[in-house]
Amino acid sequence: MAIKEYSSYDALGLADLVRTKQVSARELLDEAIARTEKIDPQINAVVVRHYDYARGQIDNGLPDGPFTGVPFLLKDLDLLEGTRTTSGASVYKDNVADHSGTLAQRFLATGVTIFGKSSSPEFGLMPTTESRLFGPTRNPWNLAHSSGGSSGGAGAAVAARILPLAHASDGGGSIRIPASASGVFGLKPSRARNPLGPDRGEGWGGFSCGHVLSISVRDSAAMLDAIQGPETSSPYVAPPPERPFAQEVGRDPGKLRIAFTDKSPYGDAIDPEIAAAVRDVAAMLAGVGHHVEERAPFLPADPAVIMSTIVAANTALTVRLAEQRFGRAMTDSDLEKLTLASSHNAQKQSAVDYVSAQQNAFQILHSLATFFESCDVFLSPTLCSPPLRVGELNTMSNDLSHIAPILRRYMPGTSMFNMSGQPAMSVPLAWNAAGLPLGMMFAARLGGEATLLRLAAQLEQQRPWKDRRPPVCA
Repeated sequence: MAIKEYSSYDALGLADLVRTKQVSARELLDEAIARTEKIDPQINAVVVRHYDYARGQIDNGLPDGPFTGVPFLLKDLDLLEGTRTTSGASVYKDNVADHSGTLAQRFLATGVTIFGKSSSPEFGLMPTTESRLFGPTRNPWNLAHSSGGSSGGAGAAVAARILPLAHASDGGGSIRIPASASGVFGLKPSRARNPLGPDRGEGWGGFSCGHVLSISVRDSAAMLDAIQGPETSSPYVAPPPERPFAQEVGRDPGKLRIAFTDKSPYGDAIDPEIAAAVRDVAAMLAGVGHHVEERAPFLPADPAVIMSTIVAANTALTVRLAEQRFGRAMTDSDLEKLTLASSHNAQKQSAVDYVSAQQNAFQILHSLATFFESCDVFLSPTLCSPPLRVGELNTMSNDLSHIAPILRRYMPGTSMFNMSGQPAMSVPLAWNAAGLPLGMMFAARLGGEATLLRLAAQLEQQRPWKDRRPPVCA
């Protein structure tokens, strides 16, 4: 198969070629491997390679699913039995999973061939992907910049057309941030839409969820149909969809009430090209018949303070489990200084502080739920500055005080929707003068993925992005 031909198909398109016997699953896998070997030395997106695992899947017979024969990457935070899973941490560099997570099992049931793991920052803690263990993942649009995080490997690999979709996860923006930085489509589903078990019922106090990054909207919708739904141990469930999500793609979204802002939720000034892009998209939405007005929700608490408390407590548990496993205290030869500092900060706080943070997150949820009583969709910039340069965030610095101000400037608006549990997506609708992608974020009510997918498909028709390729592209 010619390289150009492979790149012209999305994942459903490739699966159809396999189904109609125009190509084989082995040919698609060989193409993805060849692209990895050609392009990945420049971007460093595929950090664990288990090509024989994928070949074994094919030899043993792939299940008949919507993506049978399509090459796939799992993020290097999720367990896949018998494969190396490091979580981007030096101390786990040789860790081999002894079981698979529920989400990985559901991915396998779709028929994908999982040929490797995509890069993540250590334990998914940063909005760039620059682990000490593997080094930085670079943006295919400009190698001096990050592809985002924490699903930065997935974003870079999809953008560079190594494959058309890949696993991603989002606890504070980690699907939407790399979608924006890498110029691909990323939907964060509603809380509890997709499973997190069997080892945990929720992640980061209910903020975290898993799904995919993709080139096409329909791939995201079809994968959501295939993997969504509770497992027996789910502590709560998402509102059930009215119909399959794939059927929402191409369905008339109707005249939506869309609120928008081109400002940071903190009121800080944002990058002028990003602000202009938001206004341009708002005008386009009005032009296709939606009711568009400029207004933004009120946030009764600071999302950054909430995130700091919740994430620090979860990180402290991660460090404790590592210490129990290896029988010694963790040092900065085992874990990055940011991880250790976050864990140390949790020790300074009490259980009451944690519950207080949870209550403040609930107040944000309540405020957003009230806001969405009078609108269907909220448009805002996914990121408030262009993709960060590699090295701007240094998780091994002796002075970590530079990190919080950068995060406030860069990604102030993503985590509120992790707290509310609402679905939100980043859509690649703009690029700046330097050629870097600028994603636009759209959020809807809890359980409102159908609204977002209808709108995304409309935007995909109005302003197609599929054939826009980065300079570093397979």
